Amino acid sequence: MLILLPPSEGKAAARKGDPLVLEDLAFPELTKARRTVLTALKAASGHDDAHALLGVGASLAEDVRRNLVLEAAAAAPAHDVYSGVLYDALGYATMTAVQKRRAREQCVVVSGLWGAIGFGDRIPAYRLSMAVDLPGTGRLASFWKQHLAAPLTGRAGTDLIVDCRSSTYTPAWAPPPQQTAAVSVFQLRNGRRTVVSHFAKHTRGELARHLLTRRGTAPTSAEALLRATQERWPAELTPATARKPAQLAILID
Repeated sequence: MLILLPPSEGKAAARKGDPLVLEDLAFPELTKARRTVLTALKAASGHDDAHALLGVGASLAEDVRRNLVLEAAAAAPAHDVYSGVLYDALGYATMTAVQKRRAREQCVVVSGLWGAIGFGDRIPAYRLSMAVDLPGTGRLASFWKQHLAAPLTGRAGTDLIVDCRSSTYTPAWAPPPQQTAAVSVFQLRNGRRTVVSHFAKHTRGELARHLLTRRGTAPTSAEALLRATQERWPAELTPATARKPAQLAILID
């Protein structure tokens, strides 16, 4: 099983530790592309219009300044750097040693800066969304689409891919439809389904935790994923088509 996660907007900066070593990140074939984005991000973050270029408000000035020194900043495992609703619900810190190992083996984060990284890869805190049109690379989703297919398809092999990414990150890689289930979350209000971003993030994080911590074998098909999901939530599955992955819909009150 391969669980695809989005990064969090907020990051917890490491207070101490060695700096980033690009070559040590998972998918080393992405090193050249990562360096290209790093260079472009540093240039944009030092520009007079940095906040506009990166699509962030003035309140994030410290995050933008941090982008200028990423290669010298302290780095920490991705599961400690990424914070926010999804990662709080996933709760890596409270897992057992076996569950943590499983998370590091089975979770991949798709990122606007790194392309894709392993859950245990050491990175500095940064600010860059996949939605940014970055001078020097263009739209990051389009940039990474040129680079991610081979390494992520190779990493997935024949495993089931559980796609918990948000819509900002899905354009960067389209997994093979027949072995992929995209996770959506709907809130039921007066019998009607609505999409609520906060609850969707939280529930995707809870689903990832459930899959990593439950007893038994990991699901190997969309149908098995549905059964595992129904251990916790009401859920429905729309089968995959030739071009579209299966759609797992989790229903919450």
